[in-house]
Amino acid sequence: MSDLLKRIDERTKLAGTNKLEILLFTLGVSKVTKRRETYGINVFKVREVMKTPPITAAPDMPAAVKGVVSLRGVLVPVVDLGEYVGVEPGSERNIMIITEYNGKVQGFLVESVDTILRLDWSQIRVPPEMLTAKTGGLVTAVTELPDGRLVMLLDVEKVLSDITKYDEAEDLYAGIEPLPDGDRYTVYFADDSAVAREQIERTLQKMGVRYVGAVNGRIAWENLEKAAERAKITGRPITDFVSAVITDIEMPEMDGFILTKKIKSDRRFTGVPVLMHSSLSGMQNQYLGKSVGVDEYVPKFHPRELAETLQRLFAKRQETAKEG
Repeated sequence: MSDLLKRIDERTKLAGTNKLEILLFTLGVSKVTKRRETYGINVFKVREVMKTPPITAAPDMPAAVKGVVSLRGVLVPVVDLGEYVGVEPGSERNIMIITEYNGKVQGFLVESVDTILRLDWSQIRVPPEMLTAKTGGLVTAVTELPDGRLVMLLDVEKVLSDITKYDEAEDLYAGIEPLPDGDRYTVYFADDSAVAREQIERTLQKMGVRYVGAVNGRIAWENLEKAAERAKITGRPITDFVSAVITDIEMPEMDGFILTKKIKSDRRFTGVPVLMHSSLSGMQNQYLGKSVGVDEYVPKFHPRELAETLQRLFAKRQETAKEG
């Protein structure tokens, strides 16, 4: 199974092409459809796939957390993803997908692993509202395979948030104070994860900054074009309407790399900084972000760092305005 991921370094070349590769897997039999449904996860978040080693039970864990395993001397929590999603096992879940995002490593138990599929983000759609409501926001995107199967991409950040509650601690936001002139700034942001959007909103609210959010790059781009049109009609600079853009990397329909390239190649948005905000926090992804024009990079679930970075960008804008 590790052969599936042998060429992972080559997959970094997909960045900036609006393409991604997803690892397909099954969890069991749906209680609703009585069929095995297909799920997917971005390969960039997968470290390896293996037969599940012995799991050591740990006390006071949520029901879906089966314990921990030792991988090369590191204790990794193991989540029965099927139990978490509410899928009945069709067979033993004895395959483990090791994931890493936001600097955290965890193992997901699945029933079977299928293949790695390369797609264009334009083929990935925002899920229907009915599906979003049914899964509690767990599914962030969907796509249809040539054989008619529907693939649901899971919000692994939400899984981690629901199980550990690590992103809800109030001390994460300690020290974020309202800016004296916060209402002068408007931040546009795009993220397909409801958990991440809430964190961004809480950060901006504490800063006293206005914001316009979107669930993917395409909608964010449409919002930005409307702002550019207002700037044109009023004869004012675009920075009066858009102080900064925060973007995730992986999003359905248009990813953060393409959104950044569109912003940076369009004269209408000259002077608008782009901050990449992603759980894909490896140096390679930061490098690729810089290559398409990203001004700053902040990992998700570091609200204080996000606030400090935005303040720095705002201060830089004021200095530029004075010089002009």
